[in-house]
Amino acid sequence: MEQRQLGRTGLRVSHLGLGTLTWSRDTDEHEAREQLRDFVDAGGTLLDTSASYADGGAEELIGSLLGDVVAREDVVLCTKAGVRSAASGGGADASRGGLLSTLDASLRRLGTDHVDLWLVQVPDPHTPLSETVSAMRLAVTSGRAAYVGLSNHPGWQVARAATLLAADIGLAAVEVEYSLLERGIEREVLPAAADLGIGVLAWSPLGRGVLTGKYRRTIPADSRAASPHLAGFVQPYLGSQSLAVVEAVATAATGLDCTPLEVALAWLRLRSSITSSIVGARTAAQLRGSLAADDIELPDEIVRALDEVSAPELGYPERR
Repeated sequence: MEQRQLGRTGLRVSHLGLGTLTWSRDTDEHEAREQLRDFVDAGGTLLDTSASYADGGAEELIGSLLGDVVAREDVVLCTKAGVRSAASGGGADASRGGLLSTLDASLRRLGTDHVDLWLVQVPDPHTPLSETVSAMRLAVTSGRAAYVGLSNHPGWQVARAATLLAADIGLAAVEVEYSLLERGIEREVLPAAADLGIGVLAWSPLGRGVLTGKYRRTIPADSRAASPHLAGFVQPYLGSQSLAVVEAVATAATGLDCTPLEVALAWLRLRSSITSSIVGARTAAQLRGSLAADDIELPDEIVRALDEVSAPELGYPERR
């Protein structure tokens, strides 16, 4: 698997990253073990998680597998902080104290003294960005994180944080949603990242599962869209505009004798602005489908057709 430089840093990551949103919740220890082994055997290195995934359960599961299934040094470990869980409901907490205490808890669960990449997961409207940045700086200077970045932040915050960190630490990465169904970041975030030398990690590269084609005819009973808790996550991509993109992807897949999933990931692999695409799977079998996309080569005419049908409309706001 191709290894790419993360922005202007010396860190290199695999062009596919392994997401762990479902680990310890929908993905048990056996499936996680198999996923991690298959991913590393395929040349993958970037392992993406968060303190908020399963309330820390995903990190605990990763910690139990590192050193057993794979060596700690064989993965680029990325985790995130900044989402607070509470009995009254969660919310953003990018305060210095909140971020650093969360990072310390993450390190304990992961069983390591540092992470390779640490991201602030969401914007916090109640905390000055300068305070958030001070926590990011301390994470690096204290040796708890090798590199830092942001996740799901708008372009102006990415640029501001990069400016505040430019003199010493630097902003290594921004993790944002990006796929054939969500290209809104091309307006501000991608140009800012390119100008400032920041690596871009794409989450939900399969359009929240819609680009696999499984929603073309109906909503499967075991899918996210059928869940009362997750239907709202998928619903924005089930409209007529998205359907046109999905049909184009399916048509390309038929012509290339591959799956729509493979076409969607192959399209992303060609985007020079994207360092790595984070793929998640409930099972090892599903992950192997994503890993197979490495062998797919898209003809130029198909790339142009997909670019055209998925192009974001001018003035359409970025989804959050």
